[in-house]
Amino acid sequence: MKKFALIGAAGYIAPRHMKAIIETKNTLSIAYDINDSVGIIDSISPQSEFFTEFERFYDYANRLKRNPKSKLDYISICSPNYLHLSHITSGLRLGCDVICEKPLVPTPEELNELAIVEKETGKRVYNILQLRHHEAIINLKDSVEKSNNKNKYEVELTYITSRGKWYMESWKGDPRKSFGVATNIGVHFYDMLHFIFGDLQKNIVHYKSESKAAGYLEYEKAKVRWFLSIDSNDLPGSVKDKKNTYRSITVNGNEIEFSQGFTDLHTISYKEILAGNGYGLEDARHCIETVNTIRNAHIEKANKNESHPLLKTLIK
Repeated sequence: MKKFALIGAAGYIAPRHMKAIIETKNTLSIAYDINDSVGIIDSISPQSEFFTEFERFYDYANRLKRNPKSKLDYISICSPNYLHLSHITSGLRLGCDVICEKPLVPTPEELNELAIVEKETGKRVYNILQLRHHEAIINLKDSVEKSNNKNKYEVELTYITSRGKWYMESWKGDPRKSFGVATNIGVHFYDMLHFIFGDLQKNIVHYKSESKAAGYLEYEKAKVRWFLSIDSNDLPGSVKDKKNTYRSITVNGNEIEFSQGFTDLHTISYKEILAGNGYGLEDARHCIETVNTIRNAHIEKANKNESHPLLKTLIK
């Protein structure tokens, strides 16, 4: 039984980490968040210590190191994106392996810094890249690898997850903290595309705003037109007023159904990490490089073959 700490316990994704810790038969020893709206812990791990100041959390975790029976084994991180580097390195220096939500860090330079601290501490960093464990994605990857198709696949990725006015008032709406919509809601999709279709060869951005982005990616085995949005006005008529999220991937015109099966992927990720099969820094490098390029790219005019169909609704 491993002992865990959780940083960012009041966040949206934190309950999935709490459940993953308990469902893998481990213990959540400590949780930390600057906000105290963490009542969900009562239904998952009511015995966990809780702190609202990082200094007190860190001091308590450091004192646990004195006793082999109480020392922490892992620290899980669900904090705002801009704090990931600091929280990961703090966890490593506490003598723990670290499990962090995506995006792991925003730039390749920060990824290199994590590699240095890994070597200094002898501990490991693991990234939650949950779509690599999704059955439909695994099946698509297998199909692509077995195919004799000499032409690149034509792929269309659409992800619309509508958010209310709170979003722009939170850290997620501040590009200095979230690093923009493509990074915040898209990084795991870029990882998925690399996982299935190989190395990225071209990265063009057609549109960027605080609420949506669109562009074109070309991989070894695929040409991808992508569109990401948090604006409910972009939801297709078939789901509007019924659902607030729309996910679609088509490959050569065929829809890949992967809207189900998301809720258990964190537990699967934890099982793989605990079994020694987790995804580390170099596994995350490709998608970090992709979002870093998107953030810094100049907008280019889209040609017909590279333009996502929804782009025409944005550019008059």
